[in-house]
Amino acid sequence: MNDYKLNPNRLVAFLQKPASQFTKADILRVIEEFNIEMVNFRYMANDGKLKTLNFVINSYEHIDEVLTSGERVDGSSLFPFCEAGNSDLYVIPRFRTAFLNPFAEIPTLDILCNFYTKDGEPFPMAPEYTLAKAGNAFRKATGGMEFEVMGELEYYVIAPKDDLYMAADQRGYHTSRPFCKFEDFRTQAMKLIAESGGLIKYGHSEVGNFSVGEVMYEQNEIEFLPTTLEDAADQLVIAKWIMRELGHQYGVTVTFAPKITVGKAGSGMHIHTRVSKDGKNMYVAENGLSDTAHKTMAGILSLAGSLTAFGNTNPTSYFRLVPHQEAPTNICWGDRNRSAMVRVPLGWTKGSGNMMAHCNPLEAQSDVDFSHKQTIELRTPDGSANVYLLLAGMTVAARHGFEMQDAVQYAKDRYVSVNIFDHEDVLNRLDVLPDSCAASADLLEKDRAIYEEQGIFDARLIDGIIKELRSFNDRTLRADLGNDSQKVLELVETFIHCG
Repeated sequence: MNDYKLNPNRLVAFLQKPASQFTKADILRVIEEFNIEMVNFRYMANDGKLKTLNFVINSYEHIDEVLTSGERVDGSSLFPFCEAGNSDLYVIPRFRTAFLNPFAEIPTLDILCNFYTKDGEPFPMAPEYTLAKAGNAFRKATGGMEFEVMGELEYYVIAPKDDLYMAADQRGYHTSRPFCKFEDFRTQAMKLIAESGGLIKYGHSEVGNFSVGEVMYEQNEIEFLPTTLEDAADQLVIAKWIMRELGHQYGVTVTFAPKITVGKAGSGMHIHTRVSKDGKNMYVAENGLSDTAHKTMAGILSLAGSLTAFGNTNPTSYFRLVPHQEAPTNICWGDRNRSAMVRVPLGWTKGSGNMMAHCNPLEAQSDVDFSHKQTIELRTPDGSANVYLLLAGMTVAARHGFEMQDAVQYAKDRYVSVNIFDHEDVLNRLDVLPDSCAASADLLEKDRAIYEEQGIFDARLIDGIIKELRSFNDRTLRADLGNDSQKVLELVETFIHCG
């Protein structure tokens, strides 16, 4: 059977190989076969959004040179911590990320890029290089284990109100059409993301839906499959770009902002993790979670406060992290427990084949091992994050867990089996997450040596993040605004297109 027959990525299907094996010769072949007239270089800047450099193809020799040598950009305009006097950077395409632009009227190929210095070395503060360094350090510290991740993109569609078949306020979870107004938008976005290389698990409507005057707000989610660190980050940033472009075509606003208004569900960007070696999920043991799982959680729990500096990057992030909103406020973990910061969702370790056979009497029971599906979820981050830096920070934290003394016990001491908000004794023994960008900056300052170890996070990058977080001057903002929905809405508008 052709392994690529059902692959939605048109370049994978055409070249009959996985994207990880794309070469420059393959890209040139694609350009010729698909009559490509333009090439877009895409790269991640400090603000977490993709930037673009357009090339018109003048000749075979011209595009061959562009793909080989890349191009020069002004780093000081992309990274505020890059000195203007020494700011020239190269952007070099990484061929495995190439995809056909689904929106361009002119046949166009898009490729993500890496940053290099004037000396041809990776730019130390580049988001994609920071993530690569974190992944390499994790492999080295764990004897070759891979830290794999997948993201959940929660988002709101903001559009003129449609009074027909309105879903009940804050009751939109898994609603179907016609009560879900933007199911077609979601499925179209999923198709385009998959064609661009995104490994999608599923999509569905989410809890949040409400209206204000003649404007309606509907929350949806697209969830991905676990993959390598770099690929996971690439897929998330491409997906966000595609969804915003598609929103523009629909004439609606798509926002990944962490909070929309008081009392309504906010949007997170939950990150599921998995540690594997030789194709085996190292989180799973015969009697439940392994020591590897506990060590990974211990590292993430121990650095949970400072991780918000990468995953919750503007003041509205901390209007989402409040009690009773299915968003975490305390540092703990639990099984299937949505009040916990780290959640171990249902796995397929027992009885999976039996369920299928029970549901379908004509099928035989299956002994297929589905333990690869078991993940551990961090529920803190939101769409304001620079995805590369967030995943880099999480990878550093996971590695830190393997280096901690008594890490397994550290994790076990922070396990909760109840809704923490209903049990004051449990709540009181748990540390809390920061409540502002300023508090997050303080914790990053305290933990910075761990992130800077082995040169993973450049000291200038950490300095820049701390400075930016403190610039919001939001230490008492949440208390100052309280439940004033109008003032919160004005704040939300400031960060509506974050990340």
